[in-house]
Amino acid sequence: MLKLKALLRYHNLSQADLARDVNLSRPTISQLINQNIWLKTVPQEEIKALIVGWLEGKGITGMQLVGIFEEDDPTVEKKKTAGGRANAHQPEHRNDKKPTIEEPETMLLRKQTLTPQARQAFGLFSDPFRDPQSSTELFVSPEIRYVRENLYQVTRYGTFLAIVGESGSGKSTIRKDLHARLKADDKPVIIIEPYILGMEDDDFKGKTLKAIHICEAILATVSPGTKMPRGQEQRFRAVHNALKDSHRMGNRHVLIIEEAHAIPIPTLKHLKRFFELEDGFEKLLSIVLIGQTELGNKLSENRADVREVVQRCEVVRLNPLGEQLGAYLKHRFELINKKLDELMDEQSIEALRSKLTGHMPKNQGTYSVLYPLAVHNQVTAALNLAATLGAPRLTADIFAEV
Repeated sequence: MLKLKALLRYHNLSQADLARDVNLSRPTISQLINQNIWLKTVPQEEIKALIVGWLEGKGITGMQLVGIFEEDDPTVEKKKTAGGRANAHQPEHRNDKKPTIEEPETMLLRKQTLTPQARQAFGLFSDPFRDPQSSTELFVSPEIRYVRENLYQVTRYGTFLAIVGESGSGKSTIRKDLHARLKADDKPVIIIEPYILGMEDDDFKGKTLKAIHICEAILATVSPGTKMPRGQEQRFRAVHNALKDSHRMGNRHVLIIEEAHAIPIPTLKHLKRFFELEDGFEKLLSIVLIGQTELGNKLSENRADVREVVQRCEVVRLNPLGEQLGAYLKHRFELINKKLDELMDEQSIEALRSKLTGHMPKNQGTYSVLYPLAVHNQVTAALNLAATLGAPRLTADIFAEV
């Protein structure tokens, strides 16, 4: 594995984007990065120049580029070809082996949109995969119902909750559902949502969410017009008093932080103090963190630096659709008055399931990207392709070609 891989991960850059922009296939880039196998038909130096140029275009320069084409394991010796190029490809290493795709990201598609041809061919006058317009349009599986109700209970009792899921798993939809339910119930619940544009977990990569930003958001929402004190303790006291006054008027307060995987550890630790704000025996502030899987890593029981938060925070995970895939698709098409069996049969549904699940290399277990957003893009692309081919329904072969 090349050090280039760690650099891409650090800057949140995908191998798929790199492959597209340097005009190489994703399997080729994956082989290069993960196995140090280079193309025979293109000189290594030419490929390296393309990659370096792409990285520089992303603002990565100087010492960050040193050694990126070296093996991440320092014990692996560099191999030389007769021409003297380092890390050159050796023909005997190929042996008709299929390229190992270490990351399931190669199975994901960019945002797909139904073409007019597909809409007409299949009678889809509305997009089945548009964002839900109300809570009644949500697909509520037993797992989603559990997460949804857990989130709703946060508004009634002082609770510290983290909702963790992959990109496209439905985290934001569940947050919107909470807003809609509270509005419909006319509950005296005040939602506080601090927001930092371009939030990152350290100041080197972007802006960080700090305790002062949370104080500002609480005061601006609960007690508009209150002047923010300068001192840290004075600010915290002002927040405490504002929450107490609001609570005694019958209000409950919920602090919701989206993209919480980007919260720096110091701020994560400060959340314990916000959670401990009380009026007698009653908690004044519930806290909900919503973020990608990195948030789950930050809240791991093995992390001693955040143990006081971990002991108080319940983590709820949004898992892939799994066996609910068929029911989910049926629900989505019923929203536009379309029967699923007019478009797909069980065989094509299983082909879609296989497309988005698989085994990791080197017996590292299985993976699944069977989340709503990935499903939407795969089915949309398949419908577009089927319309181009004149196929009356989606088939396993069509999904294989997407």
